[in-house]
Amino acid sequence: MSLFSWLRPASPVVSADLQQRLAKLPAIRALGECSLREQRWVVLDLETTGLNLNKDRVLSIGAVVIEDGAIDFSQQFERTLQCRELKLSPSVLIHGLGPNAIAAGSDPGEALVEFMEFVGDSPVLAFHAPFDQHMLGRALKEHLGYKLQQVFLDVAEIAPLVCPQANIREAGLDEWIEWFKLEVFERHNASADALATAELALILFSRARGQQIHSPLNLQQRLSQWKRRQQAPSF
Repeated sequence: MSLFSWLRPASPVVSADLQQRLAKLPAIRALGECSLREQRWVVLDLETTGLNLNKDRVLSIGAVVIEDGAIDFSQQFERTLQCRELKLSPSVLIHGLGPNAIAAGSDPGEALVEFMEFVGDSPVLAFHAPFDQHMLGRALKEHLGYKLQQVFLDVAEIAPLVCPQANIREAGLDEWIEWFKLEVFERHNASADALATAELALILFSRARGQQIHSPLNLQQRLSQWKRRQQAPSF
């Protein structure tokens, strides 16, 4: 045994049932040339104990599906994850979740496998996607020893790409909701935020088509070009 093996986190114990279900997940494909409308998109929002990428935990997962150019309300996902390590007084609420709700949540491994089955091989949209991607990936690795491979696109980057006239490039979800005058009646829980993000994404896809961005691959390429321009030094 290596002298430093104790520094490595122990591999999670995963039941045979969960291992079999993970093995049946579809292979992830690169984004293709189908239309934005034809693509099935999973719109994700995570609620976490905080913003520390290495220490905080996923508390709840909310997701909706965009398919055939609309939000498909028959395809929704919502789970609160049990978090035994989290010690809260009875009066504390995190994203509207009290200690009892968190204690009564789903087994994290089971909930995460269910979510990956829900996602399938679809690309994922999220507002500030790198955060959700990292936190979900970390949770999958810690609870299941599974590597997240889905393609993520950031709605917070798509918005200024297709709406530069808004001049609110680093705005949050609330600012874009206000800019587009969206009627959002609930916020700051995973399912409500996923739905708000999906409504915003539909508007952005419409704007994208008006700018000759017709496929998921087109969108990914234009986002890459846009990000390079933002990072280029100005003289």
